[in-house]
Amino acid sequence: MLSNEICRRDFIVASFGLGLSSTLKASRSETVIPVIDAHQHLWDISKFKLPWLPNDGVLARSYSIDDYKKHTQGLNIVNTVYMEVDVDPSQQLLEAEDVSRLCQVPDSKMKGAVISGRPGSRQFKEYISKISTLNGIKGLRQVLHVPTTPPGFCLSNDFIEGVRLLGSKGLSFDLCVKHSELGNVSLLIDECPDTVFILDHCGNPDLKEKDLSPWKRGLESVAKRKNVVCKVSGFLASAPGFGKWSIEQIAPIVNHTLDIFGPDRVMFAGDWPVVLLAASFADWIGAVRQIVSSRPTLDQKKLFFENAVKYYKLKI
Repeated sequence: MLSNEICRRDFIVASFGLGLSSTLKASRSETVIPVIDAHQHLWDISKFKLPWLPNDGVLARSYSIDDYKKHTQGLNIVNTVYMEVDVDPSQQLLEAEDVSRLCQVPDSKMKGAVISGRPGSRQFKEYISKISTLNGIKGLRQVLHVPTTPPGFCLSNDFIEGVRLLGSKGLSFDLCVKHSELGNVSLLIDECPDTVFILDHCGNPDLKEKDLSPWKRGLESVAKRKNVVCKVSGFLASAPGFGKWSIEQIAPIVNHTLDIFGPDRVMFAGDWPVVLLAASFADWIGAVRQIVSSRPTLDQKKLFFENAVKYYKLKI
């Protein structure tokens, strides 16, 4: 174990001397493992209301499947899983129906979808009965890292019962929380042993924070629960601006996540187009490929492809 850690550390240190752009350029030129992007956003602002969307900036526009294909061209992305975009609650069923249809279009490469929902609401059982008739629906998410969500919100009795219902229906629950909530997330997971949880964005460490020890402790607590897997995704958006991050900065986050969850409980995801706040899709996936390149090929295949198939129950 120690020798592997030393090899990985030496490799990363050597990579710093090459510079980020040259390192990523080299990785793109090699034969790479096929990738399932386990966290792909799309939105049409002419059809859906996204209350969180800013009025200007890179995200303040529609993003289509054709846009995604252009941004990921040449990166060996073979399939995707749609991730809900926190639409206005009145449009949740419309979003689910829309992406269910897209999952049936072979050219979309979309093999499944995680849709929006409110596990703690009184209408949740009725909502689940409606979406259970739709093709391609693999799980559900409620974004919990917004400022209006109070600490411990996920531990209310109604919320827990809703998440348990998902497990009974064979649906997973994606967790998108502040890293300060990882302790409460651990308790939620304990209450729902028959539900598969997927922790988004490595538990959301903040690249603007110098001390990541609280995040590390919280993530280690979550990782002890065996019915949870973790996405290597998303946290890059916490960088102070586009390109204001480095492999040296993110490698410890990626490696810590992979080490504590193990190769069978991690999956790569792009978080596009939100990732565009900090990097192109090519730079993000190139950085991850560079960081994990010293790990066994079988482990890399699990990260980039096989675990997404397993945990989202994709038909490839």
